[in-house]
Amino acid sequence: MTENLLLSRATRFVSALRHCQVLGIQVHAASEDGMTLMLPYGPQIVGDPQTWVIHGGALTSLMDTACGMATLCVLPEFEVCPTLDLRVDYMHPAEPHKPVFGFAQCYRVTTDVIFTRGFAYQDNPQQPIAHVVGTFMRMGKRLKGSQGLGNTIKGEQP
Repeated sequence: MTENLLLSRATRFVSALRHCQVLGIQVHAASEDGMTLMLPYGPQIVGDPQTWVIHGGALTSLMDTACGMATLCVLPEFEVCPTLDLRVDYMHPAEPHKPVFGFAQCYRVTTDVIFTRGFAYQDNPQQPIAHVVGTFMRMGKRLKGSQGLGNTIKGEQP
């Protein structure tokens, strides 16, 4: 799949997810190597109003979404792949008033499970805010109710 097609599909997928709309999560980059999403800084994601530090739940949502969307980078067609397990190790708080980027990649694909890993960062990917590993169940491309979402991601009309 070309990077432009993958980026286009990823952008349509993010726009269909309500939590991404609320948090303002956007696709920053997409390639066969992985997916990078961007969480803009805003008052709705502040966890501590005294320090203006971003809430850990917003970072977890960013990384769960990035890992889940990384499946688009390795699967030939859209499949529903819900989160089985997600572990986030926080290294240090995000700096206030700066966006956070979440990169994720798939490192193993089996017939039933996809294994992912990634990290969140702000200015420098070499100084991560958090590391993440996740597993996602492959439900298949013919799962009832997934046809419409799959068509939306492909850019087709229902």
